[in-house]
Amino acid sequence: MAENDEIFFPADDGEPVEDTEVSGEEEIAQKDAAEVETDDIDEEEDEEAGDTSDVSSDRDELEARYMSLYAEYENYRKRSMKEKESLYADAVADVTGSFLGVMDNIDRALTTAKSADANSAEDVLKGIEMISKQTADVLAKIGVEEIECKTGDAFDPALHEAVMHIDDDSLGEGVVSAVFAKGYKYKDKVIRHAVVQVAN
Repeated sequence: MAENDEIFFPADDGEPVEDTEVSGEEEIAQKDAAEVETDDIDEEEDEEAGDTSDVSSDRDELEARYMSLYAEYENYRKRSMKEKESLYADAVADVTGSFLGVMDNIDRALTTAKSADANSAEDVLKGIEMISKQTADVLAKIGVEEIECKTGDAFDPALHEAVMHIDDDSLGEGVVSAVFAKGYKYKDKVIRHAVVQVAN
């Protein structure tokens, strides 16, 4: 075979492949390129490791902030519950204290009524009337008002509770014909609806 003759090897597709020799300079250049690529990969891995540590640090910081906020919220919730319970206890004590005088007078009236005779019945009645007025004064003092309701008033479901219904030609339609129990409200809140009978 002559020195200048080329050697061909068959490729997978049946085409001849040229066998090329690599010179020393080309081999060095290829090694340098491979080293540069390896350095680039190492730098990228270092950057990714740095990004991971940054993400981990951010996560730890967010977790710490969350735990701090959660602890503050729990403290606020417990403090609010205690304040609410304290306010409720104070309100019950204030209202009860206002009615203790009424309770005392009821006890006195009962004692008087047990020993009353026919001549003192009028005195017992006056005592009960005084207790009723005292009760109304206490309710007014704490801001509770009686819901005005009398026979002939128009029935209002927001203020009245109808427990009976009758037909009465002397009254209009949907009119209160009798009041069985007074209703009370505190400002705009109904404590108890007036219990009534409605006509027609």
